[in-house]
Amino acid sequence: MQKFLPVCKADLKERGIDQLDFVYVCGDAYVDHPSFGAAIICRILELHGYSVGIISQPDWKDDSSIDILGEPRLGFLVSAGNMDSMVNHYSVSKRRRDYDNYSPGGKIGLRPDYATVVYCNLIRHTYKKKPIIIGGIEASLRRLAHYDYWSNKVRRSILLESGADLISYGMGERSVIEIADCLASGMDVKDITYIPGTVFKTRDKSFTEDGLILPSYEEIKSDKTSYAKSFYVQYVNTDAFTAQKLVATYDGSMFVVQNPPQKPLSRQEMDDIYAIEYMRTYHPMYEAAGGIPAIKEVKFSLISNRGCFGGCNFCALTFHQGRIIQSRSHESIINEAKLITEDPEFKGYIHDVGGPTANFRNPSCKKQMTKGVCTNRQCLFPTKCPNLEVDHKDYVSLLSKLRKLPKVKKVFVRSGVRFDYVMYDKDDTFLRELCKYHISGQLKVAPEHISNNVLSYLGKPDISVYNSFCEKYAKINKQLNLKQYLVPYLMSSHPGSTLDDAIALAEYLRDHHLSPEQVQDFYPTPSTISTTMYYTEIDPRDMKPVYVCKNPHEKAMQRALIQYKRPENYDLVKEALIKAGREDLIGFGENCLIPPRKIKNAKVINSNKSNTKQVRNKQSKNSIKTNSSKNTGKTKTKNERTNNKRKR
Repeated sequence: MQKFLPVCKADLKERGIDQLDFVYVCGDAYVDHPSFGAAIICRILELHGYSVGIISQPDWKDDSSIDILGEPRLGFLVSAGNMDSMVNHYSVSKRRRDYDNYSPGGKIGLRPDYATVVYCNLIRHTYKKKPIIIGGIEASLRRLAHYDYWSNKVRRSILLESGADLISYGMGERSVIEIADCLASGMDVKDITYIPGTVFKTRDKSFTEDGLILPSYEEIKSDKTSYAKSFYVQYVNTDAFTAQKLVATYDGSMFVVQNPPQKPLSRQEMDDIYAIEYMRTYHPMYEAAGGIPAIKEVKFSLISNRGCFGGCNFCALTFHQGRIIQSRSHESIINEAKLITEDPEFKGYIHDVGGPTANFRNPSCKKQMTKGVCTNRQCLFPTKCPNLEVDHKDYVSLLSKLRKLPKVKKVFVRSGVRFDYVMYDKDDTFLRELCKYHISGQLKVAPEHISNNVLSYLGKPDISVYNSFCEKYAKINKQLNLKQYLVPYLMSSHPGSTLDDAIALAEYLRDHHLSPEQVQDFYPTPSTISTTMYYTEIDPRDMKPVYVCKNPHEKAMQRALIQYKRPENYDLVKEALIKAGREDLIGFGENCLIPPRKIKNAKVINSNKSNTKQVRNKQSKNSIKTNSSKNTGKTKTKNERTNNKRKR
């Protein structure tokens, strides 16, 4: 009978284990479910004959917290958890969140900021020489020098900051087994320099001779142009088939070397991962605290695929999972579905069947599994690649089989559906069946914006594609006699977005009678093209300047324009319209966004079409600073709750 992995010495005694091979230190609570990276890595090691214990959310202020399972024979594995710890802790306005989905009862503060670094330092206090291998999303996206939004500086590779020996980046199933086998054979961790999907450090220059040399850390830290160039070299070297070894230099003599990514998993390998007997829930030690909230949505969901060729510039998937789609067989997914229907809490509803993009089940073209993805173009942006193979038949068949299972009342699709990919399919069967069987009242899609200027920086298709999708969606629902709606996800203040673009979006919402409940202010997370634009104000794809909204007050105005109907946003919206010379949108006409009235405690702005002049006296200037900051704070607080709900 399967059990939870050991979490204390009593568990080791019960299993007759004198010394574990590995101890996995994690920033999340222990949930033994395949939606949690820690569970997959630990169970795969166990499957290959290695004993593994878990220390979840240790007290980083207490050295003894890292010693509760004793010294491992081969090494420590460290991860911040399913999210970057800084994204987990802070909103885009850098305010501390008040809820943590991955902690008992949602309690905040059970992991430190920059958790991977802190945990490694904690281990080093006690175990000076024991190998430490770091992984997970935080280590993966910080594997080379990167801009860190929260400290507003360029930080070194997390390998150097943490003092770890190796990074296993990406999903890591193959590389972690190879690392384990090397350590078990007696190899010194410093000699593990050749495994795909790993990053190592060395002072031996001979390891760099066959690598692509990046600008030094000192150079990219002082020169934003060098940073942008360096990042784009990294971006086009994320494919397992085409990537070169990358070498970054620190202080002239320390080298951080990134090996090419591990090859995509075969369908059989994917099936094997999900065939492992997981406990499929959180450890019972959390029951008294109310359990782990994150399990609720994934417990009755099915992961169908990984990877994404969508190419959104604000998304880190290219760096972490890659652009090549890897998917499970129908048999594997159906077997898991049958398993979850036996759960006493199952009510007949499968919450999701998907992955990063639900309707991607196969690589975008045939050549990818032998030659890799193109380094000079995207599959869907700015237009459809001629080689793109668009076919939903396999996904339609899978969903049909799941619907027919005993005890299943409805199968939902809640992962992102790439609407442009749907539009490129000449067969409407998928969209028709999606509307008929797999949504309930509304479908969430992510156009992100409507300005083609902004969409070009987002890496999203022309707005005409989204408009066509809306028309087809409405037409099919009418044919089915269903009243179902589209809920668009929208993003404010993305690099490239001006106040004029934000107003254009507000006009679009007016014309289409939309009142978005959810708005995502752009969040500069590590290792994305968009974050590089935000930091450098350069588009790394063509090295041209890009406008970036960084002023908190302007960001608040752009966000308020998306929800211009809300009374609490009135002052910000009116100020934005006057500043942009769009007083034509203030009035009682059908095209107006807001009615005229005085702005309470706001700036007095004298505007004309060619220039905007601001007239202030000393007293009103002081008043503006106080009141505008209060208004901005209120807007942030409201939207942060919405953003947190969307992330969950």
